[in-house]
Formats: sequence, C-alpha cells, structure tokens
Amino acid sequence: MTDNQNPGNFANRSKEDVQNAASKGGQSSAGGFASMDADKQKDIASQGGKASSGSFEPGSEKAKEAGQKGGSKS
Repeated sequence: MTDNQNPGNFANRSKEDVQNAASKGGQSSAGGFASMDADKQKDIASQGGKASSGSFEPGSEKAKEAGQKGGSKS
C-alpha cells in the first residue's frame, strides 16, 4: 500500500476491499433513479419532469431570470 490514503484509488485498498467491490460488478450502493424498480421509473418518466420538486415556482421572477441566463455560468 502507498502513502496516499485516497480510498477511491484501488491501489490503496486491501485485496479484500478490491475483491468485494469487484464482486458488485460496478453496481453502486447509492440510491437514485437507477436503483428504483422499473414501474416507479416508468411512472416518474411519464410525468415528463412534473414529478421534480424543482428549484423555482413556475412563472416566478427568479425562474424568468434563470431562464434568460440559460446555461451561462454568471
């Protein structure tokens, strides 16, 4: 093992940790859309974004400003 303690680097992990991670086949333990069952995914996807809590009240001044900025970083 190296002096770099970055656990994200497999070279810094024990052989058991690496084998355990490999046995999961790339599956993440994190939740989210991909971990939901197919019916729940279909339900959310069919709502076309309406299921999102969103960041703005529709039609609000902040929403208008954000829309005008688009993807700009300023």
